Amino acid sequence: MKINWGGGLVIGMILFIGFIMFMVITMMTNKEYDHDLVNEAYYEKDLQYQKEIDAEENTKTLSEKIESKKVPEGWLITFPKEIDPNRIKGKVFLYRPSNKRLDFNIPIVISNAQLLIPDERLLDGRWNITLDWEYEGSHYMYKESIVY
Repeated sequence: MKINWGGGLVIGMILFIGFIMFMVITMMTNKEYDHDLVNEAYYEKDLQYQKEIDAEENTKTLSEKIESKKVPEGWLITFPKEIDPNRIKGKVFLYRPSNKRLDFNIPIVISNAQLLIPDERLLDGRWNITLDWEYEGSHYMYKESIVY
């Protein structure tokens, strides 16, 4: 039996459709490929993210911007003068993208409207700093990427 070009085309299309159907059925039935939601608490995480956005917007409403700079003793973060340091409750999270074992949290302890992150805790390289605090019933958040 000789197959002409039309028959070969039909056979090729049937094989292609069969391959695609095999892949679809495999992906739909195999639990290994089940990726409906990456996080089971997706909606709760979304609400938490909205709270972070609101906290960052609250930070933008302060009369002065938060400033940070490298000093010989470490990394110095200066808060606005309008904030009473004794009424702030929160933490600072430092994230090192290249090595998660270097990540750490410290409580916010302010003197003279300034917070110092000690030099011995910071290695040279990139860090993401997140200040998360509450002041007079409002939630504030400040995020910055630095190179130390």
